[in-house]
Amino acid sequence: MPALEAKRTLVKSPPEIWAEVSDAGALARHLGEFGEIRITRTQPESVVEWEGDLASGCVRLEPSGWGTKVTLTAEAVGPPEPEPEPEAEAVPEPEPEPEAPPKLSWWSRFRRRQEPVVEAAPPPPPAPPAPPPAPVLDGERAQATLTAVLDTLGAAHHRPFSRP
Repeated sequence: MPALEAKRTLVKSPPEIWAEVSDAGALARHLGEFGEIRITRTQPESVVEWEGDLASGCVRLEPSGWGTKVTLTAEAVGPPEPEPEPEAEAVPEPEPEPEAPPKLSWWSRFRRRQEPVVEAAPPPPPAPPAPPPAPVLDGERAQATLTAVLDTLGAAHHRPFSRP
């Protein structure tokens, strides 16, 4: 998936937006679609770099006329390295076949046919459960998430001049 980008000029001051995107918990609420979010690097009031389970990206803030230009980028993280499979247990060598039994009389062979022969083999061990499939980042959904973050950041969190 190519790198995704969403840009918008929001009518808010850079410190106001910085307070929201530089807080790991707040950023995780906005970018929850990308998995568990960790902030990896910041430049005060201008850049926040983050990593998630499915993507990594950056939030850039620039003063712009009546507000702040916000640029969000996201790029899919490569698939996780497969875990090495455990080594197969050594298969024991088959035991040599026993020598032929001594010849039995007719009566002994007849009685032996009537006795039920029960051969109980131990059941095979259950197969380990298959690991769940790795989540995949959908490009359209990721772009919609970035746009939704800009919508949320640009929305007023209070209603000025409203009466109760």
